Amino acid sequence: MKKETILLVVISLLVGGLAVVIFTNMRNKSTSPAGPAVAPAAAPSVNYQQQISMLEEIVTKEPANRNAWVQLGHNYFDSDQPMKAIEAYDKALALNGNDPNILTDQGVMYRRLGWFDKAINNFEQAHKLNPNHRQSLYNLGIVYRYDLQDFPKAIEAWEKFLALNPGGPGAAKVRSELEFLKQQ
Repeated sequence: MKKETILLVVISLLVGGLAVVIFTNMRNKSTSPAGPAVAPAAAPSVNYQQQISMLEEIVTKEPANRNAWVQLGHNYFDSDQPMKAIEAYDKALALNGNDPNILTDQGVMYRRLGWFDKAINNFEQAHKLNPNHRQSLYNLGIVYRYDLQDFPKAIEAWEKFLALNPGGPGAAKVRSELEFLKQQ
């Protein structure tokens, strides 16, 4: 492993550990029967620009470091930089295009830019790579329902989603959406 990759892993672990400690302390204070009610503190903010700069440095030195490209794409995604996220995900997919999660994340960024045909293509590719990939089906339904107003295709995507995820996360919302769409 390269030093930069190890550094990235260590920093990620430290940030995650810090978040757990802060959450635990906040929870213990808020459930304490003695003492006044205190407004919860804001979650620690992530310094995306610092992480982005570090990852950009890594990919400059190691352009074949797929993990760094993926993390860079995620940081651009989370900091609302869709074009840069798409480009970083492109680099990761060029190194290994068989990743339904990255295709789906890139599809979400295409949707954010209003490039619905590209978003649909990514979601369909992700589903073809992994027929059990629920998130791609969920997002496919979102684009058809809300962006293109193509209710039959939204119904088709969401029925496949529910077949894979009958009681899991998002299932109740999708069922509610399907009831509405079928009445239209």
